[in-house]
Amino acid sequence: MIKPKKKSKYRNTKVEIDGFKFDSKAEAARYRELLIMQKAGIISNLELQVPFILAPSCVLDGRKKPPLKYIADFVYDENGRAVICDVKGKITAVYRLKKHLMKTVLGLEINEIR
Repeated sequence: MIKPKKKSKYRNTKVEIDGFKFDSKAEAARYRELLIMQKAGIISNLELQVPFILAPSCVLDGRKKPPLKYIADFVYDENGRAVICDVKGKITAVYRLKKHLMKTVLGLEINEIR
């Protein structure tokens, strides 16, 4: 028996461009925009899926826990500044917490694209 494909929790459609897999059509569209901006010289050093460590790994209740990470959709330089960009269709509680930690722990702000 073949199981029907499970629908995405947030109804997003995964897309692949240039060998990169994106979680949504909106994220793929933003990637295309950023490529055009990079070719035009508006931005530089475009990176995808950049991890930031919000808290190091630790031992809790006798078990080693991995570091707490935030993974940005895109990071690039614009006007001499690093820009951290995340494409969001829905803002979750976990994302709000990680955004708060990015600002308070690392002093970095996330540019949200909706």
